Amino acid sequence: MVNPIYTIAYDIGTTGVKTCLFSVTDKIELLASASEGYNLYVLPGGGAEQDPDEWWDAMIKSTKTVMKKVKVDKKDISGISFCSQMQGLVLVDKDGNAVRRAMSYMDQRARDELKKGIAYGPQIAGANVPKLLKALQITGAVACSVKDPVWKYKWVEANEPELFAKVHKWLDVKEYLICRMTGEFIMTPDSAFGTLLYDIRKGKEGWSSAICNMYGVQEKHLAKIVRCTDRVGKLRKQQAAELGLEEGTAVFGGGGDASLIGVGAGAVGLGDTHIYSGTSGWVSTVVDKSVVDAGAMIAAIVGARDGYFNYFAELETAAKCVEWVKDHLALDEIDVYLDKSHDLKHHHADREVVYTNLYDYMMAVVDTVPAGAGGVVFTPWLHGNRCPFEDPNARGMFFNISLETGKSEMIRAVVEGVCFHLRWMLETQEKKIKTSDTIRFVGGGALNDTTCQILADCTGKVIETVDSPQNIGSVGAAATIAVGVGLIRDLGDVKSLIPAAKTFYPNKANKAVYDRNFRVYKNLYKANKDNFAILNGED
Repeated sequence: MVNPIYTIAYDIGTTGVKTCLFSVTDKIELLASASEGYNLYVLPGGGAEQDPDEWWDAMIKSTKTVMKKVKVDKKDISGISFCSQMQGLVLVDKDGNAVRRAMSYMDQRARDELKKGIAYGPQIAGANVPKLLKALQITGAVACSVKDPVWKYKWVEANEPELFAKVHKWLDVKEYLICRMTGEFIMTPDSAFGTLLYDIRKGKEGWSSAICNMYGVQEKHLAKIVRCTDRVGKLRKQQAAELGLEEGTAVFGGGGDASLIGVGAGAVGLGDTHIYSGTSGWVSTVVDKSVVDAGAMIAAIVGARDGYFNYFAELETAAKCVEWVKDHLALDEIDVYLDKSHDLKHHHADREVVYTNLYDYMMAVVDTVPAGAGGVVFTPWLHGNRCPFEDPNARGMFFNISLETGKSEMIRAVVEGVCFHLRWMLETQEKKIKTSDTIRFVGGGALNDTTCQILADCTGKVIETVDSPQNIGSVGAAATIAVGVGLIRDLGDVKSLIPAAKTFYPNKANKAVYDRNFRVYKNLYKANKDNFAILNGED
């Protein structure tokens, strides 16, 4: 047993931060955690912003809570790292102060900038053919989504020139927080790749002047690139005092959620596939070369481990759909119940169980509804969709409701609909690569056995979960520190430290039902594309 090191990892999500304190030896052990929320400002025209000061305030509160829970001296903390949401746009001045609120990865205002920049002339997958080919050759991807950060950058330039004139550097979410802690302007390779300005052939010197010129980006706005496992600076005095940590504590590069959740899941070997279901969701498979399916909006993104990529397909709203159905369908939103005195009780075959939260109760009810939700199919595109089709106008729907349909069927349909989309992305990946037969399933959506079994039945894959799947990004962040201080040789070694906790095998009878409903699911977008444009497109 080696002596433990202590690490603090900040998981910066869309709706809040989770701060975790780990002990790292021959395993990564969570000692304490605390969460604090912050706002997502949804604006007219597709805007989605966050206030960087709210991120920082949430970090202060959660850090102090964590340090009160454990008997670890702040002087014994070896490092600070991050796992964060990606493809945000945080424009800062020379002092590292944000010149405007951060634009979330969900922001889709830059439609005009997308059209002017790449969506014109002869196109493939919504991108001008010569520009697409050039981008694929250099960056391994192409900025053909309205949500890609380069178009947000161009939107600020076009619509807020006074603010744009103050810009010193373009940072992503965790890079802003690293800058606030250390005063250093840096970007890790995975974040740099997310800008779609990164030359994948160059490594740490990876900014592409040719692509910057093609999109009209000022290269001086781009930060120095460092590795995810690099020690990038020290915690400054004022920031240490605010957080309640030791001045001079090492700060490491960390990674984005798309990079480090796979690390924390233990899916780090070549060919390993993991599925994540949180606010957003994805299917990711480790590959050792650049792979692109431009038509399906899937690309091999640069990972946290040197020399490896994550072939990555994203769903904008995954477990967020379950939260939506909890808040707006399961709950008494319009206050019509006459009797509110009943407990959350559910009758099993031989016992009555009282539940302490609505989510667990919902899942118990879902488990009593047969596979297929009585023929009801739900589409989880509550904030548009990116893969395997890009359409910011797409929305959710319940299809095939009848007089026999009740809330129980509709709630189950939501869980199944998310799983259908994950299957669709998995099968789309398999057109280009081999996904693993056993898949690690992580994120808050993996907390419930019913959801895990539905995913196994729907996909036909063996599904494994790990301990505390909702904290898995922070585990990956802790691993970057462990490599940075020499405790672990390489991020590939993390796999042996993270065993499977539960395994779910597909039920063949349920798979047959899901195969039928899945055929309908895939037809729904094609049949309603024009309708989505009429209701949600620009006038």
